[in-house]
Order: sequence, then C-alpha cells, then structure tokens
Amino acid sequence: MLITVTRTGGFAGGELTASLETECRADGAELERMAERALSSEGSAGRGPVPDGFSYIVQVDGKLMELQDPHLTEDQRKLIEAVLAEAV
Repeated sequence: MLITVTRTGGFAGGELTASLETECRADGAELERMAERALSSEGSAGRGPVPDGFSYIVQVDGKLMELQDPHLTEDQRKLIEAVLAEAV
C-alpha cells in the first residue's frame, strides 16, 4: 500500500510531502490498518482550515482525503506523523 501525505499551511505556509510503501516494512500491516481506519473516520471532513493550522492531503492507493488540524482523529494524526517522519 502506498501512502502519501502532503502538509501545507502553518505559520510559515510551507509545504512538505512524504510517501511510504507498507509492503516491505515490519510495521506495514499496522500502518495499513491505521490508514483504513483513518480514511473511514469523519475527522475534519467538511470543516474549514484554522488560521495558521496545517492542512493535509492524504492519499492511500488512489483514495484521497483532505484534513485540517486540529480536527483529526487519533488514527489520522498517527498516520500523518508516521508518513511525514519519512521526510526527515
């Protein structure tokens, strides 16, 4: 499963994109379950961005979800953090 996260906004207004492929990872199965739960959750769907907050585009095998901080579920937050850690 390919998971890509693009983060925009924040105080500086920068953009950061990271991807990970779950197939060859020891934690791949857990990341896949987390991605499925994150995409099925309400979270910030339908809520507008918060001033100086981050906005996220999460893509999981072609499925797309737009999310805004601080309106994230726990699974959404964990998934975003795990993927963006790959960019560091």
